[in-house]
Parts: sequence; structure tokens; C-alpha cells
Amino acid sequence: MEVSLAKLVTYAIEAAQDFVQSGTFSTNNPIYFFLDELTYSEKWDLWLKSFYDETWPIQIVGTSSSTAALRDRKLESGIGRWEDQYLAPYLFSEYLDLRKSSIRIPVKDTLFQTLVECINQKVDTTGLADLRRRFMLTGGFPELLISHEATSRDEDSLLLQSQRILRSDAIERAIYKDIPQAFGVDNPLIMERLLYTLAGQVTGILSPNNICQNLGGVSQPTFGRYLNYLKLAFLVFTIPNYSGNEGSVQRRGQKLFFVDAAVRNAALQRGLAPLRDPEEMGILVENMAAAHLQALGEQGQTRIYYWRDRSDEIDLVYDHPDEPIAFEIASSASHRRQGMHAFTERFKRFNRRAFIVSPDGTLTLPSSNWDGIGSLPLDLFLLAAGAQAEHELAKRLGAVHPSAE
Repeated sequence: MEVSLAKLVTYAIEAAQDFVQSGTFSTNNPIYFFLDELTYSEKWDLWLKSFYDETWPIQIVGTSSSTAALRDRKLESGIGRWEDQYLAPYLFSEYLDLRKSSIRIPVKDTLFQTLVECINQKVDTTGLADLRRRFMLTGGFPELLISHEATSRDEDSLLLQSQRILRSDAIERAIYKDIPQAFGVDNPLIMERLLYTLAGQVTGILSPNNICQNLGGVSQPTFGRYLNYLKLAFLVFTIPNYSGNEGSVQRRGQKLFFVDAAVRNAALQRGLAPLRDPEEMGILVENMAAAHLQALGEQGQTRIYYWRDRSDEIDLVYDHPDEPIAFEIASSASHRRQGMHAFTERFKRFNRRAFIVSPDGTLTLPSSNWDGIGSLPLDLFLLAAGAQAEHELAKRLGAVHPSAE
């Protein structure tokens, strides 16, 4: 039987009154409520505000698939009263946990320390390529991954079915329901066209002028506003060009990624085509690497960048204040290192903190190579970033991660 949020809140108030009078519950021993799809109630923020301000002995955990709807209400009612917890789609480490095929990652205080420990312990991640491709094309949504594990249907049919579901649930719902409901968008068709345009430029540097022209003369303020809505809905994210000067960072072009590469494939209806196109697969691999590092950055409050200066480029810069790392995501361990050399020469804090990440990468510390550039297998990078993100989330929640030492 469905119970409206209003009735649950009424019940919570009545129960809290009874329990407070009886002495059963108090602020040190609260009642816990878990409310799914909290934002579908019009006054959810005012109820939470009242519970907090009146010091009711109630702790509430609310979830919402309409992430965009959370933002404006927090500005009005939530500051200092509740905290948002960002939960990314499943990371590769979580997918392996779901399959009961997890590989232990020795998580340390920082990502760099974790990677060094993985190399020292020679953590073996061989044999994961097929699972990684399946995960990347299915998407990091647990209901899709569970469906894959529970069915005997052939792999190609499952991937196509996943894309159909993602197109309907993740894209059309966000474009035509969640975002218009949260921000009052009058013409969601333009935003849908923008999303498709962005899907065709994933891992590329955004050119607002060109995109606005391709969309039939959409103004740049409208482009910026709609792009921000897509970010707030956790469909896409951008990272800036790294610089030692914040003013330069803000002026330079942004590089675009999808939070989940499978959503990009669903938007463009790519089907199984990426499996036959090495160049497109390389783009999806870079997007997956960026999404994992972005998930870690969200939990650990660390900014992610790329770097480009003329012909020199670094794919990902993890700007940890104490132990920053630069990553080049490559198709082969023999990838040229000119960009890495130029970057570490200009920014000395990254000396001996740079890695080439590739499917065939070896476990090599930066300090072990003459040029100070290490090597990592792609799957180890994904698992380490995912485990570190889980560790950072656990620290924020006051929990102890089971693999922390």
C-alpha cells in the first residue's frame, strides 16, 4: 500500500510526540525514517526544516532520482540543516562486488599512496577486460547490472536492452520531467538537442559558439544555463584546463564528459557499434576513467582538471593538495610521453607523480623510471579510484571502510 509523504510526516510528528512524552526516544536516541523519492512532495524541504529547527528526535534519510530538484530547495531551507550525499552510478569496483568478483585494494589515506601500495603489493587485475567492457556499455545503474547477472539472455541483446532503458529512464525522464519541474524550462526539446550534441563531442573541449550555431542560433546565456541544468541532473560534467593561476583556469576551455558513458551511447543510439570501433572505444575508456576520478573528487573535495598547451596534453590532473597526480589515459603502454614531460617540467609538484594508464600497462612506480613517469593497468586505476571514493564517502559519513588499514 502506498502512503503519501504527507501522511508519513504526520505519523512522524505524532510518533515523535508520543515517544518524547514516554521517554522512549530523544535527540541522542532518535527515530529513523527512510523516505524514497522525497522530492515528489511539494513541501518536503519545509518539513525537514521544521523537524530540525524544533529539535524533533527524528533522523531522516531521503533519496531522490530527480537530483536537479534538490538544489533550489537547499538554498532556501537546507543550509546548515541537512547535507547532500552524492552517489555516483556504480563504479567498476562496486560492479565487481556485485558479481562477488571483487579484488582487494589496499586503501590508504590518499590515492597516490593507494596506487603506490598496489604496485608494491603487485595487485593482480588481469582477466577483467571483458567485465570492464560489459560494465562500460551496460551503465552503472544497479537495476541494469543486476538484470544482467540474473538472466541467461545473450550479451548483445542485454546491452541493447540496457540502452533502451537508459534512453527512456535516464535521458527522457531528466529532460522532459525532472529538469523542467525543477527549473521551469519551457522548451525541453532544445535541451534534448543540446544533450545529443554534447554526446557527439564527449572528451572534447567545448566550443559554446559552435554549439550555439549548431542548435540554430541559441544564445550563449541559454547554452550556459541548459548545460548547468544537465550538470545538476548528473548527466554530464566538465573539467577545466589546469593552470597555476585561477584566473587562467576560468578563462580556458572546458572538457566535457558524461557521468556514465552508457548514457552517452543511449543518447546517440550507438547500439553495439563501439565494440567495432577502436577510436570510439578509446573515447569511452577515457570517459570512464574521468568519471571514476570525478566520483573520487566529489567525495574527497578534490578538483579534477585536464591540461593542454599547444600540442602537449594531459588527460586528467588530480589536484590533491598534498599528493597530486597526473594521468594520461592511453591505448598502449608505449604511448608517447612528450605531454607528460612538458607538464611535469612546468609544474614541479607533479614530479614523480605521473602515470601512463593503459589496458596493457605494467605496475611501475614513477620513481622507478628515469623520467619519473610510472605505468598502471587501466583496470587497476579504475579499481583504485573506486575504492578510494568509497573510502572518502565512508569518512564523510563517519563509517570505517572495511578495506582501510
